[in-house]
Amino acid sequence: MDLLQRLARFLDRPLFPWKKLIVGFSVGQYLFEGFLSLRQYRVLQQKKPPKVLESEVTQEVFDKSQAYGRAKAQFGFISGLYGQVQNLGFIYYDVLPKLWAVTGLWLTRSLPKGYTGEIVHTLVFFFTFNIITTILNLPTSYYSTFVLEEKFGFNKQTVKLWITDMLKGQALMIAFGAPLLSAFLAIVQKTGNGFFYYLWLFGVVVSVFMISIYPIAILPLFNKLSPLEEGPLKNGVEGLAKRLHFPLKELYVIDGSKRSAHSNAYFYGLPWKKHIVIYDTLIEKSEPEEVVAVLSHELGHWSLSHTTQLFGISQFHMLYLFTLFSVFINNRSLYQSFGFHKEFPIIIGFILFSDALAPMDTIVKLLMNILSRKFEFQADEFAVKLGYSKELAKSLIKLQIQNLSTMDADWLYASYHFSHPILPERLGALGWYSDEKVSTDAKADNEKPVKAADREL
Repeated sequence: MDLLQRLARFLDRPLFPWKKLIVGFSVGQYLFEGFLSLRQYRVLQQKKPPKVLESEVTQEVFDKSQAYGRAKAQFGFISGLYGQVQNLGFIYYDVLPKLWAVTGLWLTRSLPKGYTGEIVHTLVFFFTFNIITTILNLPTSYYSTFVLEEKFGFNKQTVKLWITDMLKGQALMIAFGAPLLSAFLAIVQKTGNGFFYYLWLFGVVVSVFMISIYPIAILPLFNKLSPLEEGPLKNGVEGLAKRLHFPLKELYVIDGSKRSAHSNAYFYGLPWKKHIVIYDTLIEKSEPEEVVAVLSHELGHWSLSHTTQLFGISQFHMLYLFTLFSVFINNRSLYQSFGFHKEFPIIIGFILFSDALAPMDTIVKLLMNILSRKFEFQADEFAVKLGYSKELAKSLIKLQIQNLSTMDADWLYASYHFSHPILPERLGALGWYSDEKVSTDAKADNEKPVKAADREL
């Protein structure tokens, strides 16, 4: 504790240029990611597919995949610049202190004195700021869904459904965000310099609670879950679960096609009671044994304790963040650099601390992607040992074609951005060789694309 206090005093220096430093971090990260995107864009201009995919992918499909990748990259350049301008504009025009002052003035005029403390003020500030950023991001969200994705056949949403989902998201933000943020602030206010430990314990409880409550209370607001019908697929999945001693409780199909052509399969639940969810689009476009092969990969993560390890790492990372936050929470020079001279709100300190930590977050992201790719190879190997090598390879190739996914990647771009190995790497690790064409009807596949969602397979 004494070390943290000494570090806090060392960093709280009058007239230290925190604003310039954080702006420099933001611009530096933007330029670095732009540089990586330019490297990847050159790969997206290639005319021939990787050798391992030459016999599986027609030139027409490859050209369309490259065009889709370039379209997403071009949109990424524009949306990234738009986001960067927003961020710099907020900083340059002191939006945070002005919005804090305006919301505080509104509270004093609208509510009795007993309801105008920091917690209530923070809630009003936070939700107002969230509404502003949501409105500012509507153009890029609309373009991504109804122009870019629509052009390549992936979007299934209507404007009405898009708006409804957005409103539901805002309602959930209020319903869950208000009590969680209030508890966050109360813990910091009442537990002294050691607040980070209590915040971490609170975060662990919230994490477990959300894992349990999300599929029960939140997911049904957006999608419908139906029991998987009797047949070869259900028999195959139940047989796989029994073979691995996986505590399967229920098998569901989710109507992913309601919004898009995205496809995936995943499991959730408590350690002693698990549920498996399969997207209807995955069932539609794959043979039963290929879906079982995909699930053998996913259950490989469970059997190899990958999910437990990642949960443990995330909790350690959360403790590390809250511990460092305790160093910055009373840093007056940081607050003053951003226009807070009389009030030093906890939420503002956390926002500015997060911005100051951006370079470290970049390193953490890189390390987590390296670990994630290692786990993906291990889960593939697990599926191979179960005898699903050929079926898994076929399923991955089908998804690659149907998704119009990027078929090659610049190594540096992939290291920074990708949590999963690219398909040629996975096929090489699976020992795949083509004895027959996996997808012979490219036209049909292009008419009904399937795109991986949540976690890539």
